[in-house]
Amino acid sequence: MANPTVDSANPSPWSRLLKQSDLIFTLGLFGIVLLLVVPIPTWALDFFLSLNIGISLMILLVIIYVKDPPEFSAFPTILLAVTLLRLALNIASTRLILLDGYAGQVIEAFGKVLIQGNYLVGAVVFIILVIINFIVITKGAGRIAEVAARFTLDAMPGKQMAIDAELNAGIIDELTATNRRLKVQKEADFYGAMDGASKFVRGDAVAGILITIINVIGGFGIGMLQKGMPIDVALEKYTLLSIGDGLVSQVPALIISVAAGLLVTRAQGENSLGDQIGQQIGAYPRAVGICAGLISAMAFIPGLPPIPFLILGAITGTMAYLLKKNATAAEEKLGPGGKLALPAPGGSRPAAGGGAPPAGAQGGDGKSPEDFHKLIETEILSIEVGYGLLRLADKTQGGDLLDRITGVRKGFARDNGMVIPPIAIRDSLELEPNEYRFLLRGKSIAHATVIPNRWLAMNVSGSHITLKGVPTREPVFGIEAVWIAEEEKRTAEINGYSVVDAVSVLITHLAESLKQSAHLILSRQEVQGLIDRVKETNPSLVAELLPDLVNLGIIQRVLQNLLREGVPIKNLPLILETVADYATVTKNPDELSEQVRKRLGTYFIAQYESEPGQIKAITLDPRIEQTLITRIQRSHFETTLALDPQTAQYLLRELTIRSNSMAEQGLLPTVILSAELRLAFKRFFEPSLPKIHVLAYQELPAQTEIQNIGIITPPVTQAGDPSNQVAA
Repeated sequence: MANPTVDSANPSPWSRLLKQSDLIFTLGLFGIVLLLVVPIPTWALDFFLSLNIGISLMILLVIIYVKDPPEFSAFPTILLAVTLLRLALNIASTRLILLDGYAGQVIEAFGKVLIQGNYLVGAVVFIILVIINFIVITKGAGRIAEVAARFTLDAMPGKQMAIDAELNAGIIDELTATNRRLKVQKEADFYGAMDGASKFVRGDAVAGILITIINVIGGFGIGMLQKGMPIDVALEKYTLLSIGDGLVSQVPALIISVAAGLLVTRAQGENSLGDQIGQQIGAYPRAVGICAGLISAMAFIPGLPPIPFLILGAITGTMAYLLKKNATAAEEKLGPGGKLALPAPGGSRPAAGGGAPPAGAQGGDGKSPEDFHKLIETEILSIEVGYGLLRLADKTQGGDLLDRITGVRKGFARDNGMVIPPIAIRDSLELEPNEYRFLLRGKSIAHATVIPNRWLAMNVSGSHITLKGVPTREPVFGIEAVWIAEEEKRTAEINGYSVVDAVSVLITHLAESLKQSAHLILSRQEVQGLIDRVKETNPSLVAELLPDLVNLGIIQRVLQNLLREGVPIKNLPLILETVADYATVTKNPDELSEQVRKRLGTYFIAQYESEPGQIKAITLDPRIEQTLITRIQRSHFETTLALDPQTAQYLLRELTIRSNSMAEQGLLPTVILSAELRLAFKRFFEPSLPKIHVLAYQELPAQTEIQNIGIITPPVTQAGDPSNQVAA
């Protein structure tokens, strides 16, 4: 979630600093280059050495809190800059060591305090640090980065195809698909850059060894030949200084290497590294308890000091107890299979969404054959929520989510003529505490985050008042919004904000997701149930239609075509009559659904009207329509357009420009053309423009007036002749 809003009239110092980050980075690189050639005093060297250690620690801490490694995509560049800074400081310190025999208090402290003035001890410590950095951490991190880059690049085509498939199936919209493609590309770029950046760290380790050796040899020679020092004095003085300089460089180098290793070894997740480790280790309290017993037992082994092991055993045992207590509390709150355990009259568990209990609820000893069949069942619809949202569905805490889901199902049935199956609710440890997602047959079709006990204020009036809260976007329409506290609600309403609670956000998102996925939810069993209800009042109609004229599958396809484009099927007798009228001519579901649309136009066209009796829409030049009609290809299963790339690109560009213009005016992007072309046109451009509505002239009631927003004309050739320029 983004940070709270900052008043643009009074930006914080940090905000002002961030605006100048490009200038700061440029000056920093220029300063590093100057360090390579310009001598600096000892106090300046002390400052830059301290800065180097501070930068290394900050990078390590940032990586610990990064949730997704590609989020820190600037790390390879930062790694190069920090490596260059260390090398520049090595040169600056070498210059001072060889010229003055003194390189500041930081190097002196590392040379005397840390290794107690013993250059042999210092040499051993320095060599150990270099071995740990070069052979253990850097080599391993470089190998992991190489493998991750290779696997990520190999997986890119499959991920792109999966995104395209979900987009074509209508599971995600164009904006979501674009964001996912960018994420895949960003991930590939990141791991590719990390593969190369790991070579910086290895090169830096090698350079540290060589520079220290050169400093010892050079200092020994200068001390004896130029300054006339005795051999033992020169050796001790310059060795201590060189090793102190090497340790000052290797400590931040080791920190950066550890940071790089953490970044490439951790998996993607929704939590920081510390949260992931805590959750995953805390999921096994039994293992922690056994560990406590083993540590305590080691205290009684002869020769080992008992106090440290007893203290560690007590601490580990306390951790195991607390973890077990939390796990027991969670199990009491959740029912079998991780589902929400909510009280109901008579001791039974109510169905989420106001229907039958969701699949997976067991009874008795759980060993009956029916229980095994439930393991392979897939719920049609379900909602998964983070543990922070459980209160929304718990009636004992005032939650009304179940009742409102039932209301959504009733409203959907009333408006669209289709009954949504029961919706199960369960919690999921995979989600953030305030995150939720909707699943269709186990596949996520939408997700978002809400904050309980806060209000979502949407700026629908264009107000310039900035509210205090957490900025976000409304999940259905993408409107900029802010999660505000109760005390800000009155201010938001006065200034024209639309304010809703967290449950209303979730419910609105659910209703829109059901509308977009209705054609995927409608099964043949559901169609059979709808027909059985029609049979009670229109037995002759059903007897004429089934099974002589069409089968149940054709009717299902017709109804799915209607729902896919937002046409209600509540007037089912009229739909079946139309199918019966034309079934003797064609059995193609696409052609039958087009005839049904013409018959139903009077009832559903009103939802596209900007004013009663008036539709604002885009139209096509008749020359383009005639050319496109000749490109229609029909089969028993599909109706499509076969367009050359130039024509398709031109029409897509023109439609995008005009539909965006209509959306900015608050209008539904709508195209009206001939009935013969409508379906093929819709199917062709639906993957790229999923939110554009395509109507036929024959569907409009006689009294409906068309107000033309724009006419798409044939492209003009180089000679300037616009006629017949859609590719033949």
